[in-house]
Amino acid sequence: MIGLFQGMFEDNILTFNPGWDQSAQNTDSFTDVRDVQKQLKAHGLELMSEADEASDGPASLMLQDPDGNTILIDQHR
Repeated sequence: MIGLFQGMFEDNILTFNPGWDQSAQNTDSFTDVRDVQKQLKAHGLELMSEADEASDGPASLMLQDPDGNTILIDQHR
């Protein structure tokens, strides 16, 4: 499934939503965005924005791929 958002973001963006399936329905299990963030940072990746690791529930982080495209990991639950 591809979502098209004209005018919402300035450049290209790739979005992942932990906890949701392709129809935005909750999945039984998923890796929390804060755990993903810890793994990315442990591998030395620089983040553009970070989730508060002391929180739980909805949160997001952003980084760029080697081509300069933004990647958004956006957890809604």
